[in-house]
Amino acid sequence: SSVGFYDPNSLLRFLFSLPSMAQASLLLQKQLKDLYKHPVDGFSAGLVDENNIFEWNVTIIAPPDTLYEGGYFNAIMSFPSNYPYSPPTVKFTSDIWHPNVYPDGRVCISILHPPGEDPNGYEVACERWSPVHTVESILLSIISMLSSPNDESPANVEAAKEWRDRRNEFNKKVSRCVRKSQEML
Repeated sequence: SSVGFYDPNSLLRFLFSLPSMAQASLLLQKQLKDLYKHPVDGFSAGLVDENNIFEWNVTIIAPPDTLYEGGYFNAIMSFPSNYPYSPPTVKFTSDIWHPNVYPDGRVCISILHPPGEDPNGYEVACERWSPVHTVESILLSIISMLSSPNDESPANVEAAKEWRDRRNEFNKKVSRCVRKSQEML
């Protein structure tokens, strides 16, 4: 009979995951509280669901004097249970045209890549994820990415080609994304 059967391995995995998950939860609660107490220009952040500290809604206010100026771009930050030892993922839910954003919205910047050496040889270890990064440093890096696209190792190859070779077309697509983001307010 399967009544009362449990998998001791899954129970052990759950028990061993608690300290790391609890640590991540406490750190994220502290970072969220700090952002509420001391808001940072350029973005706002909050929880998708108040019962889940591991999923955040963020709005990035595009920096002035960039192609994205005036844009309000929404994204979801998803944190792993072993945060800060592994990086979160950031995925735009707003349309955005950028060489360092995959077509599905995932952000591709060095500090969101797992720690260690880059198997492709594009990044040195010190450019990649480190537990010293915070939600604030990640979002400020994304804002910087909007100002200075990196077209050498693009996530969106078509956007990178336009950025390099057909800047007018690139600018028009970005303008459409900015207008659409304003309409969503």
